This record gives sequence, C-alpha cells and structure tokens, in this order.
Amino acid sequence: MGDYRRIADRIADDIATGRLKPGQRLPPQRAFARRRGIAPSTAGRVYSELVRRGLVVGEVGRGTFVRAAPAGQPGRALAEAGPADAPVNLELNYPSAPGQPELLAPVLGPLLRPDVLAEALRPAAAAGTPEAREAAAGLLSTPGWRPGPDRLLFTGNARQAIAAVLASLVRPGGRVGVEQLTYPLVKEIAARLGITLVPLAGDAAGLLPEAVAAAHRTAPLSALYLQPTLHNPTSLTTSGPRLLHLAHLVRETDLPVVEDRVWSFLHPPGDPLAAHAPAQTHVVDGLSKRVAPGLTVGFLVVPPHRTAAVAAAVRSGGWNAGRFALEAAVRWAAEGTVARLVADKRADAARRQRILGEELAGFAVRSDPRAYFAWWELPAPWRADTFTAAAAAHGIAVTPGPAFAVAPGHTPDAVRLGLASAPEPDLRRALRTLAHVAERRAGDRSGR
Repeated sequence: MGDYRRIADRIADDIATGRLKPGQRLPPQRAFARRRGIAPSTAGRVYSELVRRGLVVGEVGRGTFVRAAPAGQPGRALAEAGPADAPVNLELNYPSAPGQPELLAPVLGPLLRPDVLAEALRPAAAAGTPEAREAAAGLLSTPGWRPGPDRLLFTGNARQAIAAVLASLVRPGGRVGVEQLTYPLVKEIAARLGITLVPLAGDAAGLLPEAVAAAHRTAPLSALYLQPTLHNPTSLTTSGPRLLHLAHLVRETDLPVVEDRVWSFLHPPGDPLAAHAPAQTHVVDGLSKRVAPGLTVGFLVVPPHRTAAVAAAVRSGGWNAGRFALEAAVRWAAEGTVARLVADKRADAARRQRILGEELAGFAVRSDPRAYFAWWELPAPWRADTFTAAAAAHGIAVTPGPAFAVAPGHTPDAVRLGLASAPEPDLRRALRTLAHVAERRAGDRSGR
C-alpha cells in the first residue's frame, strides 16, 4: 500500500474519532505537505483519496472540508442536525436528462465496427474533420449568426479551448479584463499562463463598457474574457443594447475577446457578441453540458486571421479533441440527439429552478428560470466560508463566493448552488436543509 494511502488512513481515523470535526477545513495541500514532510504531489494524492472515500469535499485552491460522519460512526454527534442520507454535491454541475444513456447509446454502436473504429481512433487535428466543422457550425448557430466552418477548431473540452485562446493571445505578464465574478478555472488558467486578471465592474445589464475602456486606458488589456449569456455564477444575461455597446468598443479598440457560451444552449437563441464583432471575438463552447462530461468536445470559433495561431496553441498545449469524440459528436448532431437533449435539459433546468424557488423562498437568491445554478447572497451574519463549512457538516457541498471573486479582499458573502447533478429529491432535501441552516443564528455554527 502506498505511503499516501497510509496517510489518508490516519486522516480517516481522525475524522472517525472526531479529532477532525465535520465542516472543519483541512490545511492547503502545500501546507499539509510541509507539516508531514512529504512532496506536494503526495499531498495531492492524499486529498484525492479522501475525496474518493467520501470523507471530504472541496477543490484545491478554495478549501477542503470534512464531510459529516456517516451514521453510526464515532463523531456523528458533532454533525448535530446533519442528515443521515447520502451526501449531496451542489458544487458539481453536470446535467443529465432522463433516459440520456438510452438516447446516446445507439449512435455509438456503429462506431464500434472495426472499419469505422480504425478511422475513429486516428489522431485528430485542431481543425477536426469537414463533417465535424459543419456539424459544429450548425449546433452553434443562432437566428442572426452562423459561424463559417473554416473558422472552427476543436479541443478536448471548453476549458482547454479557453486556455488555448488565452495562450495564443496573451504573453506572460499580460492583462486580461474579466467580470468581477468569473469562472474559477479561468483564474487557474491565468495563474498557469502568468496572466494578470483585471476585474471589471458591471450592473444589471452586464459588463460596463466604460469600465473596460478605463482599464484599457490605464494599461492596455491583451484580451477580454466574458460570459454574456447565463453568466456563471450569477445567471445574468447581458442585455441587447449593452452587447451592442460592448461590440462597438472592442471594434473601436481592436480588443480581442474570449466569449464563453458554454451555458447558452439553455437560453432562447440570441446572437452572440461575435455576431457584432467577428474580427475580435473568439467563441468558446462545448458538449460537456449539452451532452455529457465523459465524452466531450470543445468548440472554438476564431476570427479568420487568427486560425493558425490558435491552432498552434491547441497543438502545443496537447489540447486536441479525441477523434472518437468528434465522430460521436457528428453523429449525435446529425441524428438530432443533441437537439433532443437540449430540449430535455431546458425542461429539467426549469423544474429544478421551481424547486429552488420553493425551498429558498424569502432568501436573496439571484438566478434565471432557465439556468442550472443560482447565486445565494447569504443572510447576515453568515460568511461564505463559515456557511460552506456548516453545509459540509450536513453532508452538502456548495461553492463559496470567493472562488469566483477576482479582486483580493472583495469576497462576497454568497455561495453558488449547482442544481444540475443531484437527483431532484436529493436537491429538494439539500436546499431545505440549507434553508434551515441559514435561518439559525450564525454564531451557533461559526463560533462568533
């Protein structure tokens, strides 16, 4: 048995005996490695093993918390009112429509024929295949915009697409403007690429063009990353007039844009920023939410003059899409499977939003009735970290607001709730439990 498993066993004993309490935050992995005299990579394997065993929740970079102890184990009383049911993860957000495997399976069958499989297992170029480009152009089209197939590139997933575009646009030390709350993995990508993220103010209509212009005047921005449709975590969709104003600004300044449209399939078709500023805008999308996270493809629509540069970044980063996944995507699109899944997931998201509204009525929850997530501004005196710990003590994982905040010291007392992954009865139970937790005196759980 590896050393990391022995260390994990000792942590598990501490949890079982109550020396580590439910909701307690574990030290950051590097600090844990220093204390134990082990390599950071070993510490990472210890934490991964604890997650695999269901003993902790969380992700590197924003905190790892001890889960509620299972019923009957020592230390159970420390969870106080924690439920005896299985833990519920409202951090993960991977939608799956009812009957989805049965819908997807028939398309994969023909790919397993030896002659077809031999072709599907060949390496895929960043430009994919002509069939893949046509299929992706159709999937991404809106009433007023259809990307040219020659502008399509493919990656393993949408996160890799974001990384490839930023790597092609921004040198180490460069500045990228982002919304004040942004996708946490963009923060990680920027850190790895040596990019500085510049938080930009917005309002109820979306990102403020004057904030972009002011930041660009202070020191030129190399690019702008934004999520104008169902912004994660707030669910905000940029208004039409605001989108046109932003398009005028980026055209005037020739400022490159990374437009993240991963959740746009849930929203009634609206033209992207790319429809109004095609020479500046790189569109990122993918299949992980539309179809499934395990067999996915990332899409990139790039300005014609940037195709070669972005393709080179995809190759150098090893971010190419798998040919098998591309072939499956083409068939799913052609046979209408993706369209059926989109319709089913729109209905599923609406049902889950109704559950959210029923269970968190009266709280300050910002969301969109079509979204798979919600932004809960916690009642005073709760803080995001203490509420996350209290939720973990009840076997519920949520994402604390600071995970999305770009500016240090501006950490909102809010949590994001991912509604997509938990079965509906578990989602309702978890939201009801969180409502009860929020209504209690914060001092009872936070030690104030």
